[in-house]
Amino acid sequence: MAQKLNSMRLLEAQKIPYEVTEFPDTERDAEVIADILGVPAFMVYKTLVVQPVENPKRPILAIIAADRTLDLKALAAVSGHKKVSMAAHKDAEQLTGLRVGGISALALTHKNWPVYLDQAAMELEHILVSAGQRGMDLRVPTTAFIRVANAKVAEISVPV
Repeated sequence: MAQKLNSMRLLEAQKIPYEVTEFPDTERDAEVIADILGVPAFMVYKTLVVQPVENPKRPILAIIAADRTLDLKALAAVSGHKKVSMAAHKDAEQLTGLRVGGISALALTHKNWPVYLDQAAMELEHILVSAGQRGMDLRVPTTAFIRVANAKVAEISVPV
């Protein structure tokens, strides 16, 4: 097994059970990752870095299923911003210190950024989220993830 990441330490400290799933670290498309892992795309959640136009240095993490698209207007509305935009890959990596494809709300809890989990996750007992490095997802109980990531649940996506 790969080395222990901060996201795993955080879950262990909170006594939250998790399962590590690994895949080639060259892969960063959540739908392809779902195929590789043999799970439905609606169970694999991708973490998107979104920047409020008025304060781009304080991003929002939006977590949605692999088979859905972020609704920027809905996210702006629930997060209290006039307008938000997707961070460019280089900006997302610079802000988070993590590589695109390995950005994890669990690895960024110390930043206290707003985290929004798509409403669709509430239908699932477990979701797969990034562990904080490419090639590794964690299968965690949805309600425990919400608590640990201090996530707000809202309808922030639309079907692809």
